Amino acid sequence: MRNLLNFLVRYSSWILFIFYVVMSCVLLFNNNPYQQHIYMTSANNIASTIYKTRSNVTSYFHLRDINDDLLKKNGELELEVIALKQKLRNIGDSIYVDTVAKIKPLSQFDFKVAHVINNSIARTHNFITIDKGANDGIKPEMGVLDQNGVVGIVNIVGENASRIISILNPDLRLSCKIKNTNDFGSLVWDGKNCQEAILEELPRHAIVNQGDTIITSGYSAVFPEGIPVGIAINRINEGSDDNCFALRVKLLTDFAKLNAVKIISNDQKDEIRRLEADGRQNK
Repeated sequence: MRNLLNFLVRYSSWILFIFYVVMSCVLLFNNNPYQQHIYMTSANNIASTIYKTRSNVTSYFHLRDINDDLLKKNGELELEVIALKQKLRNIGDSIYVDTVAKIKPLSQFDFKVAHVINNSIARTHNFITIDKGANDGIKPEMGVLDQNGVVGIVNIVGENASRIISILNPDLRLSCKIKNTNDFGSLVWDGKNCQEAILEELPRHAIVNQGDTIITSGYSAVFPEGIPVGIAINRINEGSDDNCFALRVKLLTDFAKLNAVKIISNDQKDEIRRLEADGRQNK
């Protein structure tokens, strides 16, 4: 108590000054509409600045969740577009509104969003690590996409993380085709440029122009048909087989900037694998 009294005595002049200032402000703003308006306007400006700053900070920390949600919805839309194109191709010129209304997405495919936690692009064999594993439903041989195109295929799965074999790995061969002609071959990385790959085993009669889009062929249980992969650059050689040629392709995925990816799962993959195995055994 003595210390409190000593404090009040020592700083009594300042306390009295602050009291008079506060009372003056109260009387000024309560009895003068103009000063009251200035006060309220200034207070609102300060408050709005604080609220805006807080909103910007919280929004920044929510950007990852928002991006994940947009990536998943984008993947779902991609499947719907692919299903639409397949349906329109099947019905040919007989296109009716009621037929289009009944089009369903590729229901056997689903997406999971993951984030890249490790990535290599300069090695001979490149791999990518993501922050999702078996606990999140990730399994080997699931396809991996980003917002631009194909990234690779899951090959090793842990409980909370998984490793992806990148397109930038010569051990991965991806069945692709030229969008305009449907001529297909195998896409493989030649180890030279992280932005390019080679589409091999194309038939010699295939017509390809610079700028043609290369897409997945759908001849596997990993990726549906029509996922973008790259853009045709030019023929590079005739290959060892005189009936085929190779095509250099500019990849759509920027592997140096990978962040969020989509893991695509096919609910019918196991059934397809069993049918293929049974077919080989019956030969």
